[in-house]
Amino acid sequence: MGTNLTHQNSIPEEIKRSLKSGNACYHLMQKILSSRLLSRNLKITIYRTIISPVVLYGCETWSLTLREERKLRVFENMVLRRIFGPRRFEVSGEWRRLHNEELNDLYSSPNIVRVIKSRIMRGSGHVAHMGEDKGCIGSWWGTGGKETTGKPRRRWLDYIRTDLQEVGCRYMDWTGLAQDRDRWRTLVRAVMNLRVP
Repeated sequence: MGTNLTHQNSIPEEIKRSLKSGNACYHLMQKILSSRLLSRNLKITIYRTIISPVVLYGCETWSLTLREERKLRVFENMVLRRIFGPRRFEVSGEWRRLHNEELNDLYSSPNIVRVIKSRIMRGSGHVAHMGEDKGCIGSWWGTGGKETTGKPRRRWLDYIRTDLQEVGCRYMDWTGLAQDRDRWRTLVRAVMNLRVP
């Protein structure tokens, strides 16, 4: 399956490739996901164990922008619409697609963006445990490559700090925080379970 890492910390092509593989897997499973013989819980299990891992492979190295987050959510909503099917108006009897808010309410598990952010956090904890002497931290922290004009690119580290701020850990030395494995696991779970639109 492979994953592509670049010195510029640019992952749109990697996400595009993952979504293409996820779409191929989804199209193979379409008939199963729309079958009336299977329960919704079983279809969700199929999504989480067969389709989702194809998209999420190597996501620990990603630094998501809002555009990539939107693409991932669009993919997940497409699959969930297939699983939950359309809704019928009681008065007119017409069928309509489920809105994103309705999908969020029906799908009780964390959305794909939350899962990716928690995996990034979990992966960063492993990197922090390796320490500086392994030579791994420096390659993950910086953007590398040629400097461009305008706003500097956000680094992988910047996304870790943003996620920690979302769960109330501002201005903390996160590498030191990651040394306490139990507390770090709690933060990873908190990042995953944040409800975001």
